[in-house]
Amino acid sequence: MREVVVEADGGSRGNPGPAGYGAVVLDPATGETLAEAAEYIGVATNNVAEYRGLVAGLKAARELFPDATVHVRMDSKLVVEQMSGRWKIKHPDMKPLAAEAGRVFPAGRVRYEWIPRERNKHADRLANEAMDAGKRGRQWEPSASTAGLDASAARNAAAPAPSGPPGDATAGAARARAALAGSSGGGGTATGAATGPTAGTRAGAPAGSATGPGAWPGAVSRPATPDAADDGLFAAEEAVTASVASGDFEAEAGALAPVGHAARAHAPATDGPAARAAAPGVGADAAEGAPPAPGGAVAPPPAAGRATAPAPAAGRAIAPAPAAGRATAPAARPEAPAAPRQGWAGPDMGAPATFVLLRHGETALTPEKRFSGSGGSDPELSAAGLRQAEAVAEALAARGTIQEIVSSPLTRCRQTAGAVAARLGLDVRIEQGLRETDFGAWEGLTFGEVRERHPEDLDAWLASPKAAPTGGGESFATVARRVAATRDRLTAAYAGRTVLLVTHVTPIKTLVRLALGAPPESLFRMELSAASISAVAYYADGNASVRLLNDTSHLRG
Repeated sequence: MREVVVEADGGSRGNPGPAGYGAVVLDPATGETLAEAAEYIGVATNNVAEYRGLVAGLKAARELFPDATVHVRMDSKLVVEQMSGRWKIKHPDMKPLAAEAGRVFPAGRVRYEWIPRERNKHADRLANEAMDAGKRGRQWEPSASTAGLDASAARNAAAPAPSGPPGDATAGAARARAALAGSSGGGGTATGAATGPTAGTRAGAPAGSATGPGAWPGAVSRPATPDAADDGLFAAEEAVTASVASGDFEAEAGALAPVGHAARAHAPATDGPAARAAAPGVGADAAEGAPPAPGGAVAPPPAAGRATAPAPAAGRAIAPAPAAGRATAPAARPEAPAAPRQGWAGPDMGAPATFVLLRHGETALTPEKRFSGSGGSDPELSAAGLRQAEAVAEALAARGTIQEIVSSPLTRCRQTAGAVAARLGLDVRIEQGLRETDFGAWEGLTFGEVRERHPEDLDAWLASPKAAPTGGGESFATVARRVAATRDRLTAAYAGRTVLLVTHVTPIKTLVRLALGAPPESLFRMELSAASISAVAYYADGNASVRLLNDTSHLRG
């Protein structure tokens, strides 16, 4: 059965105000433009206009291929969620339009996907052309449209076609350029009103270029249009502030404490299956180390005689080669395993297991930067933390890539995971290995308070990943072993799938550190905000690719 892509958009300059819509039918394999539709529809709201664009796009696709399956892509989260059946339609002007859209094709032959506005430029420009024509007292004319050419040129300039194997430097750079270049485009896009003249349509328009669903490399963004607000869905929701308390006690330690074992020589860690099984002291067994000098000074250079390894190419993490002149090079250690296969010549490993790492929202302890592990009071999310959980749930629902949810057993994580699960319609699996470090007698204290009460224990903890907090807490080496074992179980269970892991500062930093093959003290060089998103992909050959770290864009809306 033939499949086509429909991209639709619409706009209202005033909301309500002069409105128009645009829609384009694309070949999913080649990106060729098969048909275009646009219309100035008079005074209407954004959301009504977006629905009119959807209807026009579906009808254009039916005229071309009545038996086709249709992949609809729109930057209106409201329309996508309502047509997918996940949100109720409350506005009386939109109910008949949604019903009309649902009658064009049988429901089982249409699927909906939300895309960022920068990936919907073709339909966006058609809608703006229609509104511009209406301003002149005219209707959109296919022969005068340059939307397809303009959108294609913008895409080509923003995102050169990547080449090479998955996760390589070229593809990663292309995705980064595309993410950074997509802020331009016509304003006020939405679809037209419920009444108006017949839409202008064009078949066989200049070739455009369809883009596929976004992958996790790149920031998660929230829709810029007030879709849900126009339907009254979030009228009572409080705004999320841009200033987010971190509560990252490891970063706090890194900013305040003296240099510990950071200046010592460390063998580079490896992160393949063989390394996990044969060298616990090199990969999984290693953990957080010492912070930089007091006052947040820059970390010292490597110790004399220790050469720094070159940075790996973007994409998969590559274990560094033995450093020249270094007494403890991996080659001199018989227990060190062989590194995973590197380079681009290996076989295709297929889709990786992708862990989207979500730190829980704020608790009452977070803004005060107090140690809050698995041995303390198990605090609930604060009011700010609940808002953060809803914001990240909204962003992940819009992204549409999460297939499973796994959470730490602690209350703050279960609450955060529950908010996402409710939005995505998924169950939450509890994983004990994702719990936070047990900080023993330090639970609930600030770094400064620990320094006053337990100075010797704190110095030992900063100097060695094997030192445990006062009162029987867990060392970072112990936590790293637990987290690495959990990682191995989950990558085996969820091969090829995208899994949301809702957990804490130390487990997330440990997963990132092990993926990079970074030394223990690197944990003190990372900032991890409450409700932030990171991502790591794990391939079948044992390689890992860090794709995102500490993204908080969803909290800035």
